Amino acid sequence: MSDTRERLMEAAVAALRRHGISGVSARSIAAETSANQALVFYHFKTVEGLLAAAALRETGLRLDRYRPRLAQAESLRDLLRVGRELHEEERGLGNVALLGQFLAGASSYPALGAATADALRLWSAEIERVLDRIFAGHPLADLLDVPGLARAVSASFVGLELYEGVDPDGASAAFDALDRMGALVEVVDGLGPVAAKALRVKLRRSTRSTGTAKDLND
Repeated sequence: MSDTRERLMEAAVAALRRHGISGVSARSIAAETSANQALVFYHFKTVEGLLAAAALRETGLRLDRYRPRLAQAESLRDLLRVGRELHEEERGLGNVALLGQFLAGASSYPALGAATADALRLWSAEIERVLDRIFAGHPLADLLDVPGLARAVSASFVGLELYEGVDPDGASAAFDALDRMGALVEVVDGLGPVAAKALRVKLRRSTRSTGTAKDLND
């Protein structure tokens, strides 16, 4: 990737932080890096295309930064704790507000919306790899929809990041609730083989019953 493209993506993020999605333009982006605004269109065709590329680039940088810490998670509770720590760091860096701007633009700009969705899928895929490792051989492994759980964890943290802006106490309580969920999974880890088998049977029956009820209601 050329240095000019890199500088323009960095400038797009800086302009987005400074002006918000409604104030970003080729001129405001070029001003951040003292470049000719024609370069935006030469390299990315449109401002929207530049923002879409910047969204994916920012996600890649975040994943590269946090992947080693995610790799250290040994339980769901560990993963949630790491996620909470990352949230605090991202908020301090201003990246939670930046995410809000990307999401705000996603509803109005199709290319940015598609890139933002791809960025969220990158996070979900990373979390799914961690969950696959955590739940390998776990008593609940055959009952879990790991891809679905990965998306749920990703969606929870994205939602809580935005929720915190209007209700910090509520967001903190939600983080605590996620931690307690992780603690419950740890309780299952400590069950003996007989109790673990009984729990699996009970959960399997409950899941089957819920699915049947859903089928009847559809």
